[in-house]
Amino acid sequence: MARTRSIAKNTNGNVPRTRAIRQRRPASTSSNKSAASAKRSAQKRGTQPKPYTKEQLKSHGKHRFFGLLAGLFAVLTLLATAARALPADLQELPYVPIVISATPWFMLLGLIALLLAIMSRRILAALIAIAAVALNAYWQYPFFYSTTPLPQAAYNAVAFSEPNTSDAFARVMTFNVYKGQADAQAIVDTVRDQRVEVLALQETTDDFVKRLKDAGIEHYLPYSNVSSSDGIYGNGLWSATPLSQPVDDEVNSSASFMPAGTVDLGGNAIRFVSVHTTAPVPGYWRQWKRALDELGLMQSHTSNRYIFMGDFNATYDHAPFREFLGTRFHDAARISGHGFTFSWPTNRPGLPMFAGIDHVVLDQGMRAGQCKVVKIAGSDHAALLVTVDVMQ
Repeated sequence: MARTRSIAKNTNGNVPRTRAIRQRRPASTSSNKSAASAKRSAQKRGTQPKPYTKEQLKSHGKHRFFGLLAGLFAVLTLLATAARALPADLQELPYVPIVISATPWFMLLGLIALLLAIMSRRILAALIAIAAVALNAYWQYPFFYSTTPLPQAAYNAVAFSEPNTSDAFARVMTFNVYKGQADAQAIVDTVRDQRVEVLALQETTDDFVKRLKDAGIEHYLPYSNVSSSDGIYGNGLWSATPLSQPVDDEVNSSASFMPAGTVDLGGNAIRFVSVHTTAPVPGYWRQWKRALDELGLMQSHTSNRYIFMGDFNATYDHAPFREFLGTRFHDAARISGHGFTFSWPTNRPGLPMFAGIDHVVLDQGMRAGQCKVVKIAGSDHAALLVTVDVMQ
């Protein structure tokens, strides 16, 4: 029996149009349906998205700014640290020596970069900062650890009120007197108080030497050897015991005359040299490296045992300085484990001493300790004092 389908009619006899109208309504896209559905759900839950507040926008902007700084500081730290590893020939390029002279300080910049990277969640910047800081720390840590400390006898020898010139221990001092402008009396007072046996000075003048004598230097260090390559500024040595075999220029340097003399320390003949190399300033980059290379030739002078003291215009981070040291010579501050001996500049307000360009360099078989930096008025350098043990 066939099925029949009745269609309901309204009171007016018309067929309802509900289904027909629904069928003719345009089909909405799936995205519109999803959006509408999400909107209805959000309205029901009362969680409709709200616009960012001013505080949120400000925090987001600060987050991005810290991220940019973190990346910038991290890259700068890595590049500046990597400059230390450049070959000596490339380190004579303009301004590169100045950047390298501040190498230890880039660890601070790297730590700042790391902190900003953590705050802004910049993983790559954090990794770069960590790598740069770790590499720099690897280079610098020997300054804080000594494998050859001074014996107790050395400390006892320099503790007396008067220096003992008959033993193998000596308190030595080097100081750039800044074209003769340093306080001569303060130098003599430091020599007295520190019981210095050998003193090296750079950038002396005839007037300064006279003032040094008037201040009483000969009472403590009566023997001296001063020379000048231009007749204006010179370098000199002063000693508590005779300076034998004095010469005006031991190094045959293109930078300045570097006078020398031999001092007997407990039966050990030690050749002291007052050093002053060319400064790495515009127009003199190559001359700066040349002066250090000339010092490097002293490695072949094996007939003497040397102690070089003076203004090298280079830090241990400079490759030309390390090449001068080679395997024979050693930087006293580094082998003593004292830490950094920043000695320049001292006359620039607001700028701390950031470069250790003054050195006491020892021949092989010697030890060092009690390193100390002392500011003396009138100079742009600080004096560097070291106790040395010259016994093999």
